[in-house]
Amino acid sequence: MNSDMIKIQTEDFDLAAEYAALGKSHSTGAVVTFIGKVRDFNQGDNVSGLTLEHYPGMTEKSLSKILVEAETRWSIQGVKVIHRVGELALGDQIVFVGVASMHRGDAFQACEFIMDYLKTQAPFWKKEATEDGSHWVDARETDTTAADRWK
Repeated sequence: MNSDMIKIQTEDFDLAAEYAALGKSHSTGAVVTFIGKVRDFNQGDNVSGLTLEHYPGMTEKSLSKILVEAETRWSIQGVKVIHRVGELALGDQIVFVGVASMHRGDAFQACEFIMDYLKTQAPFWKKEATEDGSHWVDARETDTTAADRWK
């Protein structure tokens, strides 16, 4: 696993630059990307911002395992995961998942698998700021159900 494939950072990322890097090979027929953003609501609460924490080293190891699993399931030419940590404002980009492949089916499925497993397997902790104060966000059943379909 190339260490450039996983980035945990506080800084924002550039979608155009990540797309260009994933799609530079002439044998690449598909590049699928997903970007998660901070939204102003969650489960009935008005959200004004997020704080994301992780365990350095443990998180990268977990993400690496997810990417290796994706590479064994689909024909992937390139993959990149960027996850931001720290304090984020409404509209900020949180996560980038990009997958390059010769064919769209592999790229779409691998991207969705990586995102589903990232939501359920990767050790990130999210605290939402709301009108009633801050609280840690529990894992959602819908995320677990989405990840279970890949077993």
